[in-house]
Amino acid sequence: MASSQLIDCTFLFRFEVAIRKHACTWTDKGLKLPTRCRLPSFGALADREVFADVRMAWSTEGIGVHVLVNGKRQLPWCRDSRLDESDGFHLWIDTRCSPGIHRATQYCHRFLWMPAGGGPKRDAPVVALVPINRARSHPRSVPAGKLRIAAFPRHDGYELSGWIPAAALTGFDPGEQPRIGMFYCVVDRELGWQTLALGPEYPVMDDPSLWGEAVLDQA
Repeated sequence: MASSQLIDCTFLFRFEVAIRKHACTWTDKGLKLPTRCRLPSFGALADREVFADVRMAWSTEGIGVHVLVNGKRQLPWCRDSRLDESDGFHLWIDTRCSPGIHRATQYCHRFLWMPAGGGPKRDAPVVALVPINRARSHPRSVPAGKLRIAAFPRHDGYELSGWIPAAALTGFDPGEQPRIGMFYCVVDRELGWQTLALGPEYPVMDDPSLWGEAVLDQA
């Protein structure tokens, strides 16, 4: 349910979360992460729905995600030719955590994992590094096949996991830079947007100053 407030209450805060260190072991089933890796959805404070279990972890080799979407009655709407409009898990990472900037730098990344939308029948999962609009510069390109995805349909939604190798994250250096800028949203045409904080009424896709922060927990 959309909030009736003139200003999204999450706009008044800059949220910080912890991303747990975990051995991100990839298998043919993708990636499994424990409950301690679950991320909150502060967007619920503005009455946005919470319909997905979102988990995220890091290791020196990269960053892994796992998303479980529940409560759907329709198939996800995904098109590899219309990434901005597709259902899926969208993740923004600024490896240098620059909260005062309004235009992305080469350290700012936008990743997208979709449970379908690829292949001749549009039933293959898709993962992509998506350019950020209005960016001053862009991160280095990612060779094909380096980003990973595994996705499986469920009776009321879908499950997907993804892997970003360290080489695909420009400026990723957990030892020297343990704090990163971060924002996520689970986009679903049927269920809405589940977000870390602000919703689509704000230019969260393009403006790093509207993202939150995450500490790469060393424990």
